[in-house]
Amino acid sequence: MKIIVLGAGVVGVTSAWYLSQQGHEVIVLERQPEPALETSFANGGQISVSHAEPWANPHAPLKALRWLGKEDAPLLFRLRADPSLLGWTLRFLRECRTARYKRNMRHIVELALYSRSCLKTLGDELADRGGLQYDRLERGILHVYTDKAEYSKGIQAARLLAEFGCERRPVSAAECVTLEPALASLGNRLVGGDFAVDDESGDARQFTLQLARHCRRAGVQFMFNQSIDRIETQQGKVSGVVTADGQRFTGDAYVMALGSYGPALLRPLGLSLPIYPVKGYSATFTLSESSVAPTVSLIDDEYKIVFSRLGNRLRVAGTAEIAGFNHDQNAIRSNLLVRRTRELFPALNEQAEPEFWSGLRPVTPSAIPFIGQLRYPNLWVNSGHGTLGWTMACGSASALSLLMDGRKPPIDFPFLSAR
Repeated sequence: MKIIVLGAGVVGVTSAWYLSQQGHEVIVLERQPEPALETSFANGGQISVSHAEPWANPHAPLKALRWLGKEDAPLLFRLRADPSLLGWTLRFLRECRTARYKRNMRHIVELALYSRSCLKTLGDELADRGGLQYDRLERGILHVYTDKAEYSKGIQAARLLAEFGCERRPVSAAECVTLEPALASLGNRLVGGDFAVDDESGDARQFTLQLARHCRRAGVQFMFNQSIDRIETQQGKVSGVVTADGQRFTGDAYVMALGSYGPALLRPLGLSLPIYPVKGYSATFTLSESSVAPTVSLIDDEYKIVFSRLGNRLRVAGTAEIAGFNHDQNAIRSNLLVRRTRELFPALNEQAEPEFWSGLRPVTPSAIPFIGQLRYPNLWVNSGHGTLGWTMACGSASALSLLMDGRKPPIDFPFLSAR
């Protein structure tokens, strides 16, 4: 088939790769001048199956109420007159029930484990073709706690993850320091942690850029500076997509991988996907030779902040701000990342001021992404991965390529069907 992929973030580019490997002709349309300039640009950099706990959990509603109006809260919910947000919020609250929370976590872990396996296989397959260089570290992810109540909740989540096949073993404060000596400065403030030995980290943007180069060598065509204006249909099928400058692209099938921006294009077709933009922040520190910084990737569950070593850089990312499509950076939230980093690593000794970034993560109420076929039989979707887009990208793309070829992916996951 000739397949048009809309979007060149990490999800769109991995989709293009796997589809091209199935023998399809693939064209990727992207509004930016190159891949991975939006949500995939400066995210937390973790392949974190162990971070599969959905935001919608039994503790979430009370926490959200407690954090209302606090500019530096891990989750900042800005009330606004937005029907889409209201519908999304009601669905989110429904997913907070214990049974749904456990079901959602199981599906997320299943996809994330499959995706991590796909990433390793992809790296092996491309090793003799120049490989993929993206500051990859396979040293696991350590969840650390400085609050006893959060530590207790973390251990409960770790037990549940273990039931679904993700190992996240509890470790003492002393073991945390053994795994990551840079934590020694915390002293007795560190109460413990849990460690996912099979998780890893790396620069999602560099991965996407390099995979896009491999895509081009495989015959994938990228069309940049192409903002999608509308999707056209005829006789119950998609007949083409039209860009803002009036160009029309046609194919046998179409893949929606536009993240937060996909629902607006689908709405005129009578399709409603509950994906809402949630703004995340990051700060990237360039380290000096004297820096005392972590090399094991970390998750600070109390503040919902992640730390990933990317060569001579430390990427610090986290927090969630629900404020529609507002791209403005909130200095208070950016400074929270810096303040917490200096609390944990007082001898960071970076070379210069950190580089700040914010991006819109496409979040579903359940945290389960939409992957599969929509009501129009030649229209497919791969979107809504939230904070786990980098974690789930390869598995989502592999599964989508199998579905589009009429085959069943090897995982138990609620894929969409035109029926």
